[in-house]
Amino acid sequence: MTDEADAAPAVRRPWDLHPALTEERLAICARLLARGRADALAMADPWAGDDAWSIGCRAYSFSRNRLRRAAEAGRYSWLGVLDETHHFVFLIEGVPVRFYRGDAAEPTKRTLRRQESEAQQLALALGDADRAEGLMFRLAVETDETGEVTRVVFLALRGEEGQVECFWPVPALADEPAPKGRRNSAPAMQLPLSAAAKAPPRLRPAPPKALADRLPPA
Repeated sequence: MTDEADAAPAVRRPWDLHPALTEERLAICARLLARGRADALAMADPWAGDDAWSIGCRAYSFSRNRLRRAAEAGRYSWLGVLDETHHFVFLIEGVPVRFYRGDAAEPTKRTLRRQESEAQQLALALGDADRAEGLMFRLAVETDETGEVTRVVFLALRGEEGQVECFWPVPALADEPAPKGRRNSAPAMQLPLSAAAKAPPRLRPAPPKALADRLPPA
């Protein structure tokens, strides 16, 4: 009789799917995403009308920009961008990955949509169109009730039903929490007085001596 442990499928890790998906690289991407969201939370202004929707839009844009700027600056030779639009797709040594904010265990239909360029790039990266059929890689950014990142999970999903082939929480965020965005805590700056206010009162010039002689005594 076969033991249950022997019958259970081996847990797949990201680098089992593609060697480019290393723990270090995924941790770097997770930190960039977390910092982008922290920046958005730091700028939130409920008094001016910010709500969960506006903060969420800004957090997505800021996180996307963190990845894009890091790629453009050449900070990581393996990091690139395939699609800069709102269907943002970034590359880890040619492997396409997308991110979303939400529960890693319950990806939405929107999360399970693949862009054509993404599908083509993944087939190229894997070198096998059949193996890439319906497959997608995602980073799920999970948050608490305040909007702060609690963990980032790498997912390998397949098909419209989102069959899970890899569920791997990125450990780096537990070891090194993402820094919170800074708020402007400096004291209010006193604006300088205008030039007119700073200038001493102007004295009336004394009249010429000849004119002074003709003036009546005070």
